[in-house]
Amino acid sequence: MERPAEWQGGSKPPPTPNFAPSPSRVFEPPLLFGAMMRDGDDSIPDAQPAPMVIDVEFEEQEVQIPQPTEFGQAEIREPLDLPRAAPTPDGRARVVTVINQKGGVAKTTTVINVAAHLAIQGVKVLVVDCDSQGNCATGFGIDKSRIRYGTRTLMLTPEDAIRARHATGVENLHLIVADRQLVGIEEELISQLGRERRLAEGLEALLPHYDLILIDTPPSLGLVSINALVASDSIVIPVQTEYFALEGLALLASTIREIRHRLNPRLGVDAVLLTMHAPTLLNGQVAAQVRETFPDLVVDPPIRRNIRLAEAPSHGTPIHIHAPKSAGGQDYLNLSNALMKVWGFGVKDE
Repeated sequence: MERPAEWQGGSKPPPTPNFAPSPSRVFEPPLLFGAMMRDGDDSIPDAQPAPMVIDVEFEEQEVQIPQPTEFGQAEIREPLDLPRAAPTPDGRARVVTVINQKGGVAKTTTVINVAAHLAIQGVKVLVVDCDSQGNCATGFGIDKSRIRYGTRTLMLTPEDAIRARHATGVENLHLIVADRQLVGIEEELISQLGRERRLAEGLEALLPHYDLILIDTPPSLGLVSINALVASDSIVIPVQTEYFALEGLALLASTIREIRHRLNPRLGVDAVLLTMHAPTLLNGQVAAQVRETFPDLVVDPPIRRNIRLAEAPSHGTPIHIHAPKSAGGQDYLNLSNALMKVWGFGVKDE
């Protein structure tokens, strides 16, 4: 590379510039808001207002609905309209998914205690845990870390479905266990044909051996939950009597309509349950609104918050065994009897 002319003849290159800041000059940061700021003005524009839900009250208001014109005679459809489930075909179990896209509404608690009571009444029950947390196993006192075959087996290798069942401490009640291995199953299924029907295929061989199959679901609407809905005859929806639960119901109603339209036209709703209820004004207002929205689907009684009910899983026993005389035990006893009538099972005298 040729040197510049001023470097010829042995002259030294010019000195390196000194980039150190001058003491007399104060460093000024760049203007982050450019054109939005004026010289000498440190303010920024006001934030734009966002739409807010303010002063939410559960008060009934009359809404004037315009009368249909001669050009539009379509029937007005309720946004939370939930279809009723059809009867169970003869000779096989009724498959019921307990679901709500919102977490913390007592889905697993309901599955454990309803299944236990029905089994005590002589109904042959299979519980399928589709939640990777695996809390159903804990609730029945089963060490899931020692289980080899479970829900993952049921969905990936349906021919091993019989081996995936495990006996519990309650007669007539079997469990298919879920654990952390279920976390990655959606990625494994995503590229497979018929991925929405893998659970239904796995349960096919088990249907003639039970009266009722209860499916516990995760608090999300992923591929595992869709498999549960496709495999089911009906669903039961636990609803915590708090305001945000109503938003979850709207999302779930839309999901049910989509599943019926595309994947499982027989899917319907057996019951809406009120859970984690407390004697407060808000709980009472939400419960009243749910009853008004689903007058034919709400099954009583509401399940009250109860310390005995909360501690039962730590003992690995359902509430009917742990504390049958507690408020939670009595609530689930009465609720289970009501659901037995919905499902067509006879209730024995206590």
